[in-house]
Amino acid sequence: QVQLVESGGGLVQAGGSLRLSCAASGLTLRGYDMGWFRQAAGKEREFVGGITWSGSTSYADSVKGRFTVARDNAKNTAYLQINSLKPEDTAVYYCARRNYGDYWVRQRPADYRYWGQGTQVTVSS
Repeated sequence: QVQLVESGGGLVQAGGSLRLSCAASGLTLRGYDMGWFRQAAGKEREFVGGITWSGSTSYADSVKGRFTVARDNAKNTAYLQINSLKPEDTAVYYCARRNYGDYWVRQRPADYRYWGQGTQVTVSS
């Protein structure tokens, strides 16, 4: 069964940190671009960060300097380190894999083929 499974979400106070994991099974992450997105209640899904097959990263302006995307191909897992959390970071966070390995990170959800079920991040003020 092909799936991406996110974990590591939870309730955290403003200023805190979380590390989200995205474990793949039934498909490989090696050679493919990965993205992280989030969707707050009543809002559209938005790009937060991504990493190409070769390790190049890109971030949304709203999270630059606070979020870090990484990947471990040997473990078939991607990560999103979130620091200095703010209440406006509250959302369901999704990882996704493209069917391509590119030279820059794509930011449209439509560019990604496989999606996890999401993990909730809630930041209290």
